[in-house]
Parts: sequence; C-alpha cells; structure tokens
Amino acid sequence: MIRWATFPFVRYTPALIAGIVGYLYLGTTWPELWPATLALALLSIGLLFAGVRQPRPVFTDAAGLLSLLTIVALGATLTQRATDSRRADHLFRFGDKVESYQAVVDEAPVVRAATYATTLRVRAVRVGGRWWQATGGVRVSLPRVAGIAEPAYGEVWLIRGHPDPSKPPLNPGEFDYARYLEYRQVYHQQYIHPDQYCRLGLAPPHLLVAFSLRAAKVLDGVFRQYIHAKREYAIASALVLGIKDDVDLATKQAYTATGTTHIMAVSGLQVGLLFAAMSWVLRKLFGRLKGFALWSALVGLAVIWSYAFLTGLSASVLRATVMFTVIIVGRALGRQDSIFNTLGVAAFALLVWNPFLVADVGFQLSFLAVLSIVYVQPRIAQWLDVEAYFYVRRRPWQPKAVQWLWKAGGWSLDKVWQAVALSLAAQVATFGLGLYYFHQFPFSFLFSNLVAVPISSGAVYVGLALLAVKGIAVAIGLLLPAGAAWWLDLLPRAVAQLFERMVWAFNEYIFLISRYFSNWVVRDIHLSALQTALLFGMIAAGLAWLSTRRLGWLRGLALLLLGYVGSRVAEARAVAPTEEFIVYSIPRRSAVGFWQGAVAEFVTPDSLPLTETERTYRLLPGIIRRAARRTAYCVGWRGCTVPVQRLSDPDSANQRRYFRPGPVVLARWRGLRVAFVSNRISAATQPTPVDVLVLRRNARVKPETVAAVFGPQARVVFDSSCKIWYVARQDSLMRAQGFQTWDVTARGAFICAPPLATR
Repeated sequence: MIRWATFPFVRYTPALIAGIVGYLYLGTTWPELWPATLALALLSIGLLFAGVRQPRPVFTDAAGLLSLLTIVALGATLTQRATDSRRADHLFRFGDKVESYQAVVDEAPVVRAATYATTLRVRAVRVGGRWWQATGGVRVSLPRVAGIAEPAYGEVWLIRGHPDPSKPPLNPGEFDYARYLEYRQVYHQQYIHPDQYCRLGLAPPHLLVAFSLRAAKVLDGVFRQYIHAKREYAIASALVLGIKDDVDLATKQAYTATGTTHIMAVSGLQVGLLFAAMSWVLRKLFGRLKGFALWSALVGLAVIWSYAFLTGLSASVLRATVMFTVIIVGRALGRQDSIFNTLGVAAFALLVWNPFLVADVGFQLSFLAVLSIVYVQPRIAQWLDVEAYFYVRRRPWQPKAVQWLWKAGGWSLDKVWQAVALSLAAQVATFGLGLYYFHQFPFSFLFSNLVAVPISSGAVYVGLALLAVKGIAVAIGLLLPAGAAWWLDLLPRAVAQLFERMVWAFNEYIFLISRYFSNWVVRDIHLSALQTALLFGMIAAGLAWLSTRRLGWLRGLALLLLGYVGSRVAEARAVAPTEEFIVYSIPRRSAVGFWQGAVAEFVTPDSLPLTETERTYRLLPGIIRRAARRTAYCVGWRGCTVPVQRLSDPDSANQRRYFRPGPVVLARWRGLRVAFVSNRISAATQPTPVDVLVLRRNARVKPETVAAVFGPQARVVFDSSCKIWYVARQDSLMRAQGFQTWDVTARGAFICAPPLATR
C-alpha cells in the first residue's frame, strides 16, 4: 500500500510538470481541457469518499493514482488557459492587416550597445480605418541614438505599421528565440524607427511593479554615484540589484568560463544571504523571547519581500523569494519535516501561477541546485571529518596557543571542506542542464566558486549596507542644515570604498581563474532533450543505489546508460553520411559552408572574416549539434579546398566600359555547381549551367541574362548581403521567368545536398 499522504507535493509537483510539458510538446491542437480535468477531479473525490467509508487498499490506491492523473490534467489545462495565442482577440487574428496599434511597455528595457529592447503588450489595433481591442506581446527594438529616450515601464505607445511573427531559427542548430519568446507569451517582433512611434502617456499595468522599478533605478543611482570604476560599478549593480546592462562582453565571457554567471543574477544566493544574516541577528538578540519563531518569520518575510521590491520584482528574485517564503512559513508552523516537500510546495505554487516557468532555465537550475544541495551535500560532507582529525591531535600538555591553533585550523578547514561539498553537490544536479543549454562544462568551477562565493557574499552584505547607510544619511540630512551634507556623506563614501575594493578583488580573481584555467573548460558538447533526460535518470539511479545498495537501481542505471550510448551512436551514424552545401543567414554578410559528415569548411566570399560573435551565434550551434571534428574558415576563397574558378567575360576586360561586370566565381563540390555573382553579368559571360546561383551585394542582373548564362534550372539564392528592397524586386522578376528562389534573410539558411550524396 502506498502512503499518498506522506510528502504529497513530492508526487504532485512532478505530476503537474508532466502535464505542462505534455501540453507544450503535444497539446497545441487539443480541444478545451478543463471539462475533462473537472470530471477527473470529481471522480477522484468520489473514490476518496469511498475509501473513507470502506477503507480498502484498492480504493485508496485507485484514488491516489487518479489524483495524480488529475494533477497531470490540471497542468495541461493551466498551460492551455495561459496561452494567449488562443484568445479570439489575439494579434495573430489580424495578421498583416494591422495599420497601426497601441501598446504599453510591459517591462524594464534591456540597454544594448546600439539598441533598446523591451516588450510591449498590445491594447488595440487599427484595421481598415477602425480600432479593435486586441491582445498580444511584441518584442521591439529601437535605435539607441541621440533624441531617443530610453523606454520606461508603463509608457503607452502608438506605433505605425504592423509587427511580424517571430522568426524561427535561421541557421542549423541556432537558438530558437521564437520559442523562447513564445514561453513568455510574446509571438511578434518589430524594429521600430524613431519616426514610427510616439508616446501617448503613462499607464503602468501594475503600479507596484512601476514603483519597484523606480526604486531599483534610485538604488542603482547610489552605486553610480559612489562606484567610480566602470567594470566594478557594472558588477556591483548586477550583484546586488540584478541590473546587468553595463556588464561588458569580456566580463561575461570570464564569468561564463569559470561557471560563476549565477552570481551576477539576483536570485536564491542573494535572498538566501539576506535571510541568513537577518535570522542570525534576530536569533542572537531576541532568540530567548516568547513567540520568537512566529514573529521572526514575519520579520523575515518582510525583509526578503522588501528586497524583492527594491530589486525590481524580477522573475529570478520573485522565484527565490517565493521559495524562501514557503520555507519560512513551514519552519514557523513546525511543518519542516521534509525540505523536499517544502520545495515541492514552492515549485507547485510557482507553476500554478505561471506554467511556462517550467521551460525557464533559471527555474530549473534553482530548484535542481537546492534539491541537490539538500540531499547530496550532507553525504559528500561525511566523506571527511576534518574537525575530528584535528581534534584528536590536541594534547593536554601542549601549550594553549598550540591547542588553539589545532582547534582554529580544524574549524577553518572544515568550513572549506563544507564549501567544497556544497559546490560539488550543486554541480551534481545542474551540470546536465549546463551541457544542454550552454554546451560546455567548466572544471574550474571548484576553484572559482570556492573563493568567489565567499567574496561575493561579503560584497552583497557590504553593498546592502551602503544602500542602508546612504538612506539613513539622506533621512538625517532632511532634518539638518545643508552644510551637514558633507559630514553625513563620509560614512557612505567609506562603505562604498570598501565595497568597490571587494568587487575589484572579486573581478580580478575571476579573470585570473579564466586566464590560468582557460583550458579547463570542455566546450562544444551537444545533448538532445532525450539524452539530457537519460543523464538525469542515470544520476538519480546512481544516488538511489548509493542510498539503498539495491541491485535493482544498478540494473536501471545500466539500462539508462545503454540507452544513452545507443542514442549517441545513432546520432553519430545519422550525421556521418550527411553532405550539405549551406548558404547561412548572417545579417549583412555572405557566408557558405561545405559539410561532409563531421567535417566542415566555411567560406566568406567577402574579404572580411566573420567576427567571433557571428561565429558563436550563427555557426557554432550547428557545429556543436553535428559534433564536428574538424572545421576550417576561409576568407575570399583563399586556402579553400573546394575547387573554384572565375568565369571569363570579355566585357570585364574592356577598359572603355564605365560599368564593367564583376567576376563570377564558380565552385564545384561533390558534383554540385554553384555560381556566386556580386556585381553585373553580361550576355558575353561564358555560358556555364549551374545548380545554384548565389546573388550577393545587390548584384545587378536580369532574369533573361541569368537564364542565358547559367541555365533556367538554376536555383537562385539571395544571401544576407542583399537589401530587402532588392530581394523584393528581383524575387518577383526571377519567379516570373520560371526560376526557383530562396531568400535566406526571410526563410533562413539555404541547404542543398550535392548530387553525389544522393547516389
């Protein structure tokens, strides 16, 4: 008989997650689910009453199983009801008929080097000269130039034109930004020019969020005032307030390479530090007072929710605050029998509020890290009893100084070992997600976190102290003459100086680790969703065997390992015979790739190589997915192993012609003939039938000339160096002539298999 009442949310929360994930992957075409969910709930309640009247195992077990099935159905129903695109007045229903629309800024903007990015929530659209109520989210970008003010939460905008549906990934393996936005109920994107919109007023959707964001800006102003070094200010603001707009690329890369990016996001670490400090102070000062557990819990709730408010009520800090709220309430009510059940309650509540959190990487990492720390850390810590080792070496006849050194050494090294155990435990459950999302694993995490976490923790306390001291100084300054301002500012400046030095030391240590342990990062690892699930299954089976020593868990581990290895072998066999020619979609660039299994050669016909950012975000995902063993990059066909030739054209050598045709490059690869045209061609160009014609840099060509030179069977590809207006004009002309066309900017990368690969 299964005891369903024991730790119920350890069962309910996975069931809710199963329903949510099932709907996300399978349920887009399902009918309304709430009637079926209601029927299941009534049936399970009936079985529960039957089990109470006639206590038989068959009734209780059936009621428990049906209750779990009801929770699964509830997860799918909540996700369906939370999907905005199902609404009758959603922006999707109006398509490209929208002439203009009215929307409100729904979040704090992201400040980038050249643009502002934010999310708008549509209120009304103008179609056919009439205004209609509408809903929907639009991710917009606008240029960051003089005269364009930074968007503010709650601003109401009137925008001319219509947004476009979010684009799917344009290149093989590229990050699916459209799906990322979809999980946030945003289905459209638009780049807004300065003359395309105007601000109508201010009407925040939530006044509390508006005040919270304003408070975060004020506190950020304190750091701007006192932290003078740009890098240290950026990290200070990210560390305490979660504002990462000014963190430069080099710093982000250093934190990523050392596995410490979690420190730059206000989440469980900061909330936990604040709660721990507050609990320690209250326990030392008022721990003996009557009712301490209850009123200290109330104080703790007030403190952590105040911190969440002052940091802008971001999703990460709200997630951590809700988690600690459930823990605090459970401790105050004496229901702290199982931290796992408490975490289950927190996760259940968050997913009921927003089912799409299940796809949020921060949500996944937070709860898995806490679960792993709670379960695994004590077991790792038991491997060594550091204090006992030093304790047995103390002797009564030793001088007190020596005895004190033995005691202090044992205590300090035990704390170091506890930190090591905690860091190892956190990695046990999170490294699989790190491989899946970030395709790398830094083995230097132990060295970086062992020092970085204590320093950053101290820096958080000092940063919060700076904000508190500054607030007190401002409050006192209101009651004193103006001349006292300088004296009142002495303490904030002293605290700020300490804070800046701590952040500097923290940054220097991270950069030191990233330099000297740069080779300690395993990169370019591809895991599918199935392989990630199998990996977590193996970890769970291994932990269960270590806890129970039952051979059944080892058999399960072996089966999961066999499934994982089989999936890797099948993946490698599928990639090995693949041969593809790819024209990549990279804004304003020309780039092609020649793939033979796990070997790739990339060519930029222009004279400029791809930037590191373009390689990382456009090419690297496909390289990782195919597990490419060897890659080569060629600029302007120099050093390329693919045979190329320039077609002769008498007009190009005629010095009397003012507009001379440019050279036509012909590449022959595995039986595939590809021509690249970037200027003009004339009827005098040597006729050469090709399979693919790549037009670059708005090449001035005529369909009849293309047919005469390259043959009517050529597929015409417009690469990303072509302008939108050029593609729109030439595409219609080419199609009218009977050509098949492909625009990589609008439709994504062009992929073609060579004839020899199909034989």
